[in-house]
Amino acid sequence: MGQVERSISADGVVIYVSPLLRELDVPHAFSTRIGGVSPAPFDSLNLGNPSGCDVRDTSERIRQNYRLLLRAAGCEGRELLAVHQVHGGGVVRVTSGRAHDNDTKADALVSDDPARVLSVRVADCVPVLLSTSDGSAVAAIHAGWRGVVAGVAITALEMLRSHGNHVVAAIGPSIGFEAFEVGREVIEEFTRLFGPDAPISQDTDGKGRVDLRECLRRQLIAAGVPDDRIDCSDRCTHTDADEFFSHRRDKGISGRMAAVIAPRA
Repeated sequence: MGQVERSISADGVVIYVSPLLRELDVPHAFSTRIGGVSPAPFDSLNLGNPSGCDVRDTSERIRQNYRLLLRAAGCEGRELLAVHQVHGGGVVRVTSGRAHDNDTKADALVSDDPARVLSVRVADCVPVLLSTSDGSAVAAIHAGWRGVVAGVAITALEMLRSHGNHVVAAIGPSIGFEAFEVGREVIEEFTRLFGPDAPISQDTDGKGRVDLRECLRRQLIAAGVPDDRIDCSDRCTHTDADEFFSHRRDKGISGRMAAVIAPRA
């Protein structure tokens, strides 16, 4: 398993990139909060508004931040696609030449259309990017703990394999193991799913912690992705406040990061 790497664009946009995806010439990025145009509390590369919160960023600033991100990722000018994320296991296949509705409820997208960019938004959940080994088809995945339990990454992987069996994966910055405290019912779900060696810890009161990135890595390996074809981040969105937004840390008044990817043109 390799590590994603920090990169700074000519515009000052700070992103993380996967060496494995870069070797394939697949345009992609995991965004940070650095290099955008939004004021506090969304400073500065904000890519979405929090739900159920009266404090809002403007749509124009968010659009400008996306333009800056796509330029940094190397896919400026392509159509940006998204989904209405619902913390589930749904995956949307985007077909070349067919319209896509960004309000479709799902948590991942798969496409082989080089004219489009796939995106998912995060503010503690785990972003995962996948590509076939020839770069011709890609996937973008949003995986919180419910998404991990629902197997959203595996569903996207299986859909992507209709374009090619060999896949490269990158797991981006998210809330880390030590910061992700959960209740007894979540611990029980991960014990059921991963068995006695589940990447969790449990306190005497039944609460505990879950390593979401490690869970996703294990799911991908179990589904046939070799460990040396997976890049992963060790950055914690909750702890590293200088670089990342965090819904949990900021009690909901927080911006959003995004992971973006496009097929090789």
